[in-house]
Amino acid sequence: MQIFRFGFEAMSCGCEIVIASSAQKKIAMDLAALAIEEVSRIERKYSRYLRESIVSRINASAGGGAVVCDEETLALLHYANTLYKNSGGVFDVTSGVLRKAWDFKARRLPEQDELLPLLSLIGWDRVERDGGTVRLPEEGMEIDFGGIGKEYAADRAALILYAKGVRHGYVSLAGDIRVIGPKPDNAPWIIGIQDPRHRDRTIASIPLYAGALATSGDYERFFDADGKRYCHIIHPGTGYPVSFWRSVTVVAPLAATAGSYSTIAMLKESEGVAFLDEAGVGYLAVDSQGEIFHKQCG
Repeated sequence: MQIFRFGFEAMSCGCEIVIASSAQKKIAMDLAALAIEEVSRIERKYSRYLRESIVSRINASAGGGAVVCDEETLALLHYANTLYKNSGGVFDVTSGVLRKAWDFKARRLPEQDELLPLLSLIGWDRVERDGGTVRLPEEGMEIDFGGIGKEYAADRAALILYAKGVRHGYVSLAGDIRVIGPKPDNAPWIIGIQDPRHRDRTIASIPLYAGALATSGDYERFFDADGKRYCHIIHPGTGYPVSFWRSVTVVAPLAATAGSYSTIAMLKESEGVAFLDEAGVGYLAVDSQGEIFHKQCG
């Protein structure tokens, strides 16, 4: 068998489909194209940046009428509700409005009078879900699937490849990985975990035969001010970025689970590891002092 790698861009990040197959490259390429199209479909459907997406339509209707949703969208909303409850409210898909106050390119701290109006718009428990509809009760409220959408796309792409007969390979969307199956010799795929303070170094290598891996950290979008790092993972209660962890990597059966749980652990700060322990997932977490905490899955 040969290992074929197909790189592509989606969701504003670098992605890769890896397929091990005895078939010709053209066949592997056609299979990869199906998976890539599924990722693109999910991006078109759920990106807040696209006016025609269901997320944009829900947000545009905030303060107005309810929006009818299909079964796939209702399932994601249900998952968002589960994460909100399981996280004690820190994973809140209505908290994306805080990005309006935080400009990581300008490297500027927001004033309180910028944050307070946005904080008043946050609250998943205020979102009205009735049968097949969803309604945001106040103008300016938003939902944002940024915390689960990319990982959901990885799961969907891997499922399509498996349904088409692929048994060895994985889907990687910006390093969030869903494994379809081990290497052809049944060896695991070795996934390097980036050092959150040195882009060209790894701090560990995790073997994956199946399942998924995702990392949340303070090193992709951030700025430093007065000796403190401000990252893009913002607590919905305070309106300020979290600071306890440099990075949290989670291993779980699904990429959607791994991604959301790694984010929840970041948001829970000092209680993050206890949350992951209770959830029963594997993890590797690096705190703000560089100390590593880890637990194998299973």
